[in-house]
Amino acid sequence: MKLLYQLAALIMISTALACGASSKENKGELTDKKVELEKLKGEQIKTADKIKKLEEEILKLDPNAVPVKPKLVNVISLMPQTFTHYIDLQGRVDAENIANVSPRGMGGQVKAIYVKEGDVVKKGQLLMKLDDAVARQSIEQVKVQLELAKSVYQRRKNLWDQKIGTEVELITAKSNVDNLERQIDLYREQLDMANIYAEIPGVVDVVNVKVGELFTPASTVTAGIRIVNSSNLKVRVDIPENYLARVKKGTPVVIEIPDINRTFNSSISLISQQINNNSRSFLAEAKIPSAQNVKPNQIAIMRIQDYAAANTIVIPLNTLQTDEQGKYVYVVADEKGKKIARKKSIQVGEMYGDNIEVRSGLSSGDQLISHGFQGVYDGQPIIAEVK
Repeated sequence: MKLLYQLAALIMISTALACGASSKENKGELTDKKVELEKLKGEQIKTADKIKKLEEEILKLDPNAVPVKPKLVNVISLMPQTFTHYIDLQGRVDAENIANVSPRGMGGQVKAIYVKEGDVVKKGQLLMKLDDAVARQSIEQVKVQLELAKSVYQRRKNLWDQKIGTEVELITAKSNVDNLERQIDLYREQLDMANIYAEIPGVVDVVNVKVGELFTPASTVTAGIRIVNSSNLKVRVDIPENYLARVKKGTPVVIEIPDINRTFNSSISLISQQINNNSRSFLAEAKIPSAQNVKPNQIAIMRIQDYAAANTIVIPLNTLQTDEQGKYVYVVADEKGKKIARKKSIQVGEMYGDNIEVRSGLSSGDQLISHGFQGVYDGQPIIAEVK
């Protein structure tokens, strides 16, 4: 029995060793095949490149020697047009007339407020009333004094008419009356200063003061009434100083308000006279008409036209290619009744968006290969479809 167990163990060990060897051999064979496959692929790529290069060289020497399947491309017919370059900058909408209401005098305690946020007000409309008790009391006191002074003056005048008394007494009495009347006028001005009026027409945007609070010139920034008149709007933008020579008063601009999808044509109406020392930029403004949903502090995109060329050739930027000789594109040429691709060197100018200006190398009527130009070579037969 013991002999049988030993024999079975030997058989199991032999089987395991055989399976391990077989698995190892399989893995080695698989690796060899993968290496050989990669080698053949590399040789195939090199061979294909050599074949393509030879075909191109032979085709240049003898167009009929190697039959080449024409490549399908899309073309666009070039026509002269106006090319415009813009400087795109982000700015904000502002109003010509935004007024923070302030007292005409020293201010005082608020006794009444006659408007609320959203109210439409006219110029000169009463907005707020301050405490005027001191001015009123002063007027009443001076009125009593004035009545007495007028009585004294009238008596002196009657006596003077009877040639009684002195002229100095009459003049003094008259002077007292005049001084008291001037005091009353002064107190009435102080009394009117307690009434806060709207200096401009518009809409009450903020009412940030309450009855009983103190309203002074110093408090108007944080606590007061603000009126916004949106009839005259403008867009303000900071322009980097390197564009100073290209932007002038009167320069055309296109203003976009992206939040409401509105566009306005305008021109630069104001340029600041100094460069901001921190941002190294200068301020420019352009006016826009009043429009629904256009509000102060709204984000605006100002496109400043700094260059324009009429009757020039413009091509899509993605069709432009570069090699050691410079910039070039492919156009369609008719040669011996066949359409082929021809490489054309060009001189380019300004670029804006997806387009670029061509200053030389292309003419009106040229058919530019706009799609499918990747991999095209000079002289390659093509099938052109107008896009």
